[in-house]
Amino acid sequence: MINITKPCKVVKTKYPIVLVHGLFGFDRIMGYPYFFNIAESLRKLGCEVYTAAVSATNTTETRGEQLLTEVKQILAKTCAKKVNLIGHSQGAPTSRYVAALHPELVASVTSVNGVNFGSEIADLMLDILAGKIVGETADLIVESFMKFISLFSTKPLLPQDFEGSLKSLSTAGTNEFNKKYPQGLPKTWGGQGKELETNGVYYYSWSGIIKSNVVNEGVNTLDPSHAILVALSALFTKERNQNDGLVGRYCTHLGKVIRSDYQMDHLDAINQIAGAHPTTPDPVSIYLDHAARLKSKGL
Repeated sequence: MINITKPCKVVKTKYPIVLVHGLFGFDRIMGYPYFFNIAESLRKLGCEVYTAAVSATNTTETRGEQLLTEVKQILAKTCAKKVNLIGHSQGAPTSRYVAALHPELVASVTSVNGVNFGSEIADLMLDILAGKIVGETADLIVESFMKFISLFSTKPLLPQDFEGSLKSLSTAGTNEFNKKYPQGLPKTWGGQGKELETNGVYYYSWSGIIKSNVVNEGVNTLDPSHAILVALSALFTKERNQNDGLVGRYCTHLGKVIRSDYQMDHLDAINQIAGAHPTTPDPVSIYLDHAARLKSKGL
């Protein structure tokens, strides 16, 4: 449930905030937002907020070009010089792509449960498509994954490429992407990257993991997506007990790491489904705190 306890105050960032959705994401479907109650809450504090619409499934580069078009349109509309990009899941590398190619348009990039070093689930799905994993194990993985993506399936009028998105999100695909666009990445596994890169862009990240503290899950125990993500979390090997159901904790690190072990699964990070999340933290409050952080940096 949504429970914003902090007093309302003006926290207007210098530049507009652009929220960027992840795999199988959207801006709105029949008025229902991907970032649930997040844009509205930021606007109440005085921030100018937009939600980008890019392909639900496609390569990070293709989504990045789509986001670049949206950013230019937002800048033309607002007369702002730059934007603050906040990307969830694949939205993080999508935002990094735009900042790497056009840093003059981007004040900051913030990764929320971002796939910055690949996803073990994407690796498993590619192995299944290649026939490397077959039988009951493959059936279990596919069934769990398809149940998850069906929660947010949509058909936007944008090109889609499911296998392309999996390749971009895989460990191998992300490693290739990182060679071309290394800005903000930590030099050591589990470490932090630069908060302010040489390209003039600020980089931040936060993320969560599925924890065994059932008491703190609250109404999240009734969220069907949480049960699916718990099942997927058990398929991890490298970060078996340190993942959000789709992405490992240390695979999300980028720039200044605000925190990467919140009790949040992959969808809790965007306050889904419909505001169901653990008792603490309140994901909306994390975004509000970050807006204040961006303002304090003059962004």
